[in-house]
Amino acid sequence: MTEPSTATNAPPQSASRPAVDARAYSRYERIYLVLAATFVTTLVLTNIIGIKLFRAPFNPEFALTTGIITYPITFLITDIVSEIWGKKRANFMVFLGFFMSLLMLAIVQIAVHVSPHPYWAPGEGGFFADLASAGPGATLDTGETAHELVRVTGGNPVATRETVAPVMAYQHAFDSVFALNGLLLFGSMLAYLVAQLIDVRLYHFWKKLTKGRHLWLRNNGSTWVSQLVDTAIVNSILFYLGFKMDFMVGVQIMVTIYLYKLVIAAIDTPLIYLGVYITKRLLGVQWADEVDPDRLGEPA
Repeated sequence: MTEPSTATNAPPQSASRPAVDARAYSRYERIYLVLAATFVTTLVLTNIIGIKLFRAPFNPEFALTTGIITYPITFLITDIVSEIWGKKRANFMVFLGFFMSLLMLAIVQIAVHVSPHPYWAPGEGGFFADLASAGPGATLDTGETAHELVRVTGGNPVATRETVAPVMAYQHAFDSVFALNGLLLFGSMLAYLVAQLIDVRLYHFWKKLTKGRHLWLRNNGSTWVSQLVDTAIVNSILFYLGFKMDFMVGVQIMVTIYLYKLVIAAIDTPLIYLGVYITKRLLGVQWADEVDPDRLGEPA
């Protein structure tokens, strides 16, 4: 009588291959989970912090969104996952990030629209300084903030000042960060999905064309094109549909933004080598070897 087979956590094996070390396979999945979680977290944070603009390096008069700091990290992780886990896993991670971003945005909008409670704003101190003692003629200098949100109508020297409740001042500050422009949101999410899927496809195109050699080429070759697509989509929607900007002015701004993205992409080239090296070491695979999950844990 044949004894029943014992179930394992490892994937099914063909007759021509030895059994996979279950611990090695588990490590293979855990590392993928860490990278996917980092990818999604970075993407969500990009959508949150991207509202702020900062002075561009080497050109202080030009404004860049803070999302340009974190967004390139998602392309780096996409390329590492493409290199080790392949196209299907990379695409899954891209779609996961898309739907988790939508979930985050939905939750944030609920938080924006619920009615604020007076306990939220402190009775003394806080982000704004009380102007009541300054008298009805008090004015704010450029860059100066007030503890209470003050609505001013009319002009100098005659103006009507209406103090808004502190809790509404806090709500106003909260709205200024988390309230979303529908057109910008649509452009951002569309650009993300299209650009990331193009990045994965181009990465594997270059990898096949070079027969697995020249990691720097497939990393930069895929990122340069996908970042161009991302820049063109989101800024075309924002500049031309939102701001009704002149075509050439919009093109000039997009070219400047893209040049900054190219510099960041070049900087992350050593990081793709480091990321792939560390990942393969953690999996117990030599640098030049392809990672085959069906053979993890086999003796060298």
